[in-house]
Amino acid sequence: MSADAVSLSALRYRWPGAARACLDIADFTLAAGERLFLHGPSGSGKTTLLSLIGGVLRPEGGKLRVLGTELAALGGPRRDRFRADHIGIIFQQFNLIPYLSGADNIALPCRFSPLRAQRAGNVSAAVARLAAHLDLPAGLLARPAAELSVGQQQRVAAARALIGAPALVIADEPTSSLDAARQDAFLALLLAECTAAGASLLFVSHDLRLAGRFDRQAALTELNHAAEVEA
Repeated sequence: MSADAVSLSALRYRWPGAARACLDIADFTLAAGERLFLHGPSGSGKTTLLSLIGGVLRPEGGKLRVLGTELAALGGPRRDRFRADHIGIIFQQFNLIPYLSGADNIALPCRFSPLRAQRAGNVSAAVARLAAHLDLPAGLLARPAAELSVGQQQRVAAARALIGAPALVIADEPTSSLDAARQDAFLALLLAECTAAGASLLFVSHDLRLAGRFDRQAALTELNHAAEVEA
């Protein structure tokens, strides 16, 4: 495996039909085990970059290696398998399945990935442990995700990303719906889980007050040299 969790060079992405690229990054690396705080205003391309690193989008040009794998060389199903096995993503819009319970949403990666299930061990116990750390009681976890508050859904999404010890965790504005106390608890859990698993963490937020909790911070406005940027 590469010494870097993420390594990219001359990365370009243009949305279909757009006249200009929204991302043009000469080089960027995230070291194995590193915890990086990435910040930038709306429209700087943060979510697009995360979607490329997570294998949801394919770059228009350049090289992108994640955990030693060139993602552009993988077809759609293989990228999906790679993401399920090795990457935990906390989406800005959560992407929970509304009719599944909170507990079932958390366990979902272990259904899609036998490797994640193996690393989790007793999946029900792993769900309960993560939920307890995020102040999600068992009674609440039994309810469909659609019946949970925004903050509760956000914590369920975080637990789902962490279960099964993925090698890379990507977090897109994961604390935006949490109050101060739960924000502190969430960050403590996120950092502890990544440390225990030896996972790399790419944490995106506009809240610069959080940057001191991380090994390094970077500004996407300094990395992205696109002539015109789009969110």
